[in-house]
Amino acid sequence: MKIRKEKNFISLFDSGTGRYVRTSIINNGKDTGIDPFMASFPELLDVGIMGHCKHGQSGLCIKAGIECYQDGLHQRKPNMYLDDFENIAAQCRQQTYQFALGGCGDPDQHEHFQEILEICAQEGIVPNFTTSGFGLTEELACLCGKYCGAVAVSWYRSEYTQRAIDFLIKAGVKTNIHYVLNRSTVHEAVERLASRGFPNGVNAIVFLLHKPVGLGKRENIITADHMDFQRLLRMAASGETAYKTGFDSCTVPALINIQSNIAEDSLDTCEGARWSAYISPDMKMMPCSFDNQEMRWAVDLRKYTIKEAWNSTQFENFRDYFRTACPDCENRLSCMGGCPIRPEIVVCKKKALPRIERENVSYN
Repeated sequence: MKIRKEKNFISLFDSGTGRYVRTSIINNGKDTGIDPFMASFPELLDVGIMGHCKHGQSGLCIKAGIECYQDGLHQRKPNMYLDDFENIAAQCRQQTYQFALGGCGDPDQHEHFQEILEICAQEGIVPNFTTSGFGLTEELACLCGKYCGAVAVSWYRSEYTQRAIDFLIKAGVKTNIHYVLNRSTVHEAVERLASRGFPNGVNAIVFLLHKPVGLGKRENIITADHMDFQRLLRMAASGETAYKTGFDSCTVPALINIQSNIAEDSLDTCEGARWSAYISPDMKMMPCSFDNQEMRWAVDLRKYTIKEAWNSTQFENFRDYFRTACPDCENRLSCMGGCPIRPEIVVCKKKALPRIERENVSYN
């Protein structure tokens, strides 16, 4: 169990189970019940070790009905250098609990994948990642079983999806399915939950909201009036499905404002620049990976440390959005206005007009 004492709260992380606990703000030795706003250093880092997708030119994601937010169809940048990864991990020793390995492509296809996992172990950091499963082998799955906390397989509706899941489960890896929700895929999600249509043995089905970034099209954005989406939220809230279900933090506004019988204590809104950050393959640190195209809040880690980036003007400007968004909303402390990067994905009936106005706001 790792314990991190901050100025006015304490967080705990069990690297064996992945269980994470954070206290409320402690004032004069008493728990105030108020959630802390941020950590003094990122507790989780999304490290983009992949600069290009090995299968991008073949349109693997598009064929699977997924519109890659990293634009794997066109990106041809180098993967993260091993020396750079070592530098990141060394700075995070005894400070960051987990790395989410990512970037443009399957992390298990990085030319130094095993060394990356070994570095994480040496620095006491738990690695996790998401993969299409296309190139995953039994040998790679065994490496994941030795080093990783969990691995998610993207729901690509193909035989290699099932094969990867089988390899990982056999290797003893906590295996999730990541399912991207857009206007075209929500109905399938509902039907599979209702009919036990997902593979046996997975730990959970985690639903990710479609983002109009990279190859993502705006017309595929989920809206609050989408009937299948409303049904999906009801099913998840009821706890009556055959699977454990989860949602990314981008979905929190919808969970709060549409499906009100979900306990708000189980939700955590956007963590960008508050608890987590993203580092691109070329060593640019930004609050969230969904800013990977425009890099409006990026800080160059070849010039600055992770700590300096975390305390930078760029990151403070990003946080200011959460501090000031939706001041009159009774749910603002649970939601904080949703996404500053793509306001149009905020699924909230109360925000239709403000969302349009905010599309032209710059937080640089």
